[in-house]
Amino acid sequence: MSAPYINLTAHPMGIAALLLFVVAYALVVVEERIDLRKSKPVMLAAAAIWTLIAWYGANTPGISADFAATAFRHIFLEFSELFFFLIVAMSFVAAMTERNVFESLRAELVTRGFSYRQLFWITGVVSFFLSAVLDNLTTALIMSAVILAVGAGNMRFITLAFINLVVAANAGGAWCAFGDITTLMVWQAHRVEFFEFFRIFLPSLVNWLIPAICMHFALPHGQPAAGHDDADVKYGGWFICGLFAFTIAITVTAKQWLHMPPVFGMMAGLGLLKAQGFFIRRHEFAAGRGPEESYNVFELIARAEWDTLLFFYGVLLCVGGLATLGFLHLASASLYGQLGPTSANVILGLASAIVDNIPIMYAVLQMNPAMDHGQWLLITLTAGVGGSLLSVGSAAGVALMGVSQGKYTFFGHLRWTWAIALGYAASILVHLGLNSEHFTGG
Repeated sequence: MSAPYINLTAHPMGIAALLLFVVAYALVVVEERIDLRKSKPVMLAAAAIWTLIAWYGANTPGISADFAATAFRHIFLEFSELFFFLIVAMSFVAAMTERNVFESLRAELVTRGFSYRQLFWITGVVSFFLSAVLDNLTTALIMSAVILAVGAGNMRFITLAFINLVVAANAGGAWCAFGDITTLMVWQAHRVEFFEFFRIFLPSLVNWLIPAICMHFALPHGQPAAGHDDADVKYGGWFICGLFAFTIAITVTAKQWLHMPPVFGMMAGLGLLKAQGFFIRRHEFAAGRGPEESYNVFELIARAEWDTLLFFYGVLLCVGGLATLGFLHLASASLYGQLGPTSANVILGLASAIVDNIPIMYAVLQMNPAMDHGQWLLITLTAGVGGSLLSVGSAAGVALMGVSQGKYTFFGHLRWTWAIALGYAASILVHLGLNSEHFTGG
């Protein structure tokens, strides 16, 4: 995983590169206020940082002329595997959305006449398990529509249900390789194998349950008025769900037994999704729908979160550039060398409440500290759930602030940070006790 690097942490060029990243990430943090898409500043910063590296390499005796190109290709290959994996996952989600799979879930819950407390737990459980196979952002967007529909405008219920959704989605994404970008990165880097992620299922569950139980007693009594079932799954919708499950099976099998990268299985699944699209189109043409109304897989692929994908490109290239300049080796020596892996992993998890967990996890993978298996599971857990502490700490929380129509805010979430922090601490203790045989020290 480690790429070649040069130690320029005290050099003006290295400091300039670090400042470029800090400024770019500051613009990402205030994205909503200045209406600037998050991919733009990090992509420009990545280009500037690698231009500095290439210029230094080309003009410094003793450094290979292709040093920068070699380091860049090393990081870009890692990103390209992640990129195509996510394209396929997003395409499946878009296909299921277009076929009304998630809309039918909303309609089903609206008609059942559940109480506010029952809806709180139902949406939390669904979010916890759904995010394990989708991701926390997609799960949050899907389930937020459900909560807004079933909440019938009850401010207290919607606020608590959204906080519960953020915590459940982040915790659910931590115990499965498909659940979050960070778990996918750890899996692709061979630090944790697919079935080994399940060892942090119970710690992840505790991380969600403790704040959920605390919030339960603040929920309103009674139940919202029942709505109408106004959505049915379109032709082929359930079959696409089955194809997605089959694609996951292909991906895991190819990785575990054929030693192929996960993107291989996902691209095979995309081929199956495209083949299924042929039959859906034939069915819709037979039903009298014209080409402009018909199901189109390429349009679904175009609906992928391109700003998010390009943000990943920019931030991974920025962090990779800083690693090439020696900053991550310096950070590794300070954190893991002086504090020890357990303290370092807990602190990095807390830092993910402020800085997105993706650059944090990628930085750890680039540092490649000497850690046993239990510690790699620990950083996977803490980086995955630490973002729940603040509403701005995860993509799920940021997205919900945008769609909640003012019912879910930074300060509304902050009131329950104490309960989320209890869950964070308890999940770490459960992991340290439950998986103690995977720790050799530290």
